[in-house]
Amino acid sequence: MKLVPLTAAHLAEMMGWIPDAASARNWAGPKFRHPFTAATFREDIRCDQPSFSLVGDPGELLGFGQYYTRAGRCHLARLIISPRHRGRRLGEVLVRDLCRRGCAELKAGECSLFVYAANVPAVHLYRRLGFSAGPYPNPEDAPFGLEGCDYLVASLAEIERRVGRPGSAAPWPPG
Repeated sequence: MKLVPLTAAHLAEMMGWIPDAASARNWAGPKFRHPFTAATFREDIRCDQPSFSLVGDPGELLGFGQYYTRAGRCHLARLIISPRHRGRRLGEVLVRDLCRRGCAELKAGECSLFVYAANVPAVHLYRRLGFSAGPYPNPEDAPFGLEGCDYLVASLAEIERRVGRPGSAAPWPPG
């Protein structure tokens, strides 16, 4: 598995992963439009941010995520694993690899993200990786519409400790 830059083909496939407005909000926040078109999906996903696909052999799309700087941290956004591949701990690989790449590029030692508390599988993943709730650094600047979201923070070192070296997460393909 490896991270590769997002492609148009990946975007088209990902559109099929978001079946309804609740899924879109859970994944990408309150401003993400649903139903969407190819054009609005591309706009709302904010392809101007570093955007990466997690691919397996032979190039099968497994997941997607983004990062950017927020409050001096590598902030992860729009993390998703293909519905066909969920439950195989690929989220660990995606988050770890995005954090590694983002922290190196952004010169950060910590990562952050928002997660809706009702998104129980995602909350469990992030807790397993060492993320913990923290106060938003500038509450007056907190993004609008994120009621019910928690702001989570973890050091890259903690994520690395919990996930380990490349290839130490669940093997791919499983079984």
